[in-house]
Amino acid sequence: MKEAIVQPDLTVKIVDSQLPMPNDDQILIKVVVSGSNPKDWKIPHWSKKAANSGDDIAGIVHKVGRNVYEFKHGDRVAAFHEMMTPGGSFAEYALSWAHTTFHIPHETSFEEAASIPLAAMTAAIGLYQRLEGLPFPWHPTTKPIPLIVYGAASAVGAYAVKLARLSNIHPLICVAGKGIPFVESLIDNSKGDVVLDYRNGDAELIQGLKSAVDKAGGKVEYAFDAVSEAPSFVNICEVLDHETGQISLVIPKNDYSAIPSSIRQSQTMVGAVHASGDDQQSQKETGGPAGNVDFGYMLFRFFSRGLQQGWFKGHPHEVMPGGLGGIETGMKNLKNGKASAIKYVFRLKDSACLERPKVTSRKDSWSVFLD
Repeated sequence: MKEAIVQPDLTVKIVDSQLPMPNDDQILIKVVVSGSNPKDWKIPHWSKKAANSGDDIAGIVHKVGRNVYEFKHGDRVAAFHEMMTPGGSFAEYALSWAHTTFHIPHETSFEEAASIPLAAMTAAIGLYQRLEGLPFPWHPTTKPIPLIVYGAASAVGAYAVKLARLSNIHPLICVAGKGIPFVESLIDNSKGDVVLDYRNGDAELIQGLKSAVDKAGGKVEYAFDAVSEAPSFVNICEVLDHETGQISLVIPKNDYSAIPSSIRQSQTMVGAVHASGDDQQSQKETGGPAGNVDFGYMLFRFFSRGLQQGWFKGHPHEVMPGGLGGIETGMKNLKNGKASAIKYVFRLKDSACLERPKVTSRKDSWSVFLD
């Protein structure tokens, strides 16, 4: 099969690789569309190690392991590939664990589905596994719970906003930049939600945060920082309660020494859904409470149901030309900050390196992915 390997300098080499084989609890997926995330350029660039760093899969089930009971050959699925392991999504075929795979409803495109797995699960873990006390969407709150979402136009931040609204968490105090119009389409002004522009400078932003907190009752205890690079968390801590405040951060091993010690901070590592609860070493490495694997299993199926019923949507996306050949441009654009309020996705059928089977009719247009 053809596979795209992202080099440390973010050039991409297309290579011929062996078809990965699923273990008893895994699924081999023929990739129709691969999503992408900022970590896809950061990992090879920072580690100086080339890799197929894609983790967002949308495609057709090709083969399942002996313990897999929910999926079969030919199913339309999306999945979160285990990070930094073989079988990533920048290839014709990719591997996923069954518990981080979910069905795609017929009304949902592969492109939309590819925008969901990693970013939506990061938001879900940050809100419900790291910030203690927030209600789940199936048991929404009936009282005001102010929540700051910094970086609300990013995919992770936007999913945090969407999930918070499903939990009836308001007012939402959002921070964004040029993606503000998108964030405004997500929030509910009638419940006190606001979006503030960080581009006006830290002083004006902090004043805006203080004003929003005053209108929310004068106290905010929860913050989700989808940026997690100074000055985001510094600005948040200007208004977050210093006795009972909690902040969820998304970049591991960063310097968060500027956060007051009285504020409870936690790092949201989406890879926790792939750490076995019985594996004490993995639990230690991911730093999360027990139950992340089952949480991931449950939430991915929750996303699937939401897509089917219409109360959950993917992130706005842009199809990069060239399929696997467009990954290099996508990685460089992500590094240079050119993606705002969108996710880059890559259609495998657009790859010039792939042989194109002849399609005799529109009805047969996706049949090639069932082989």
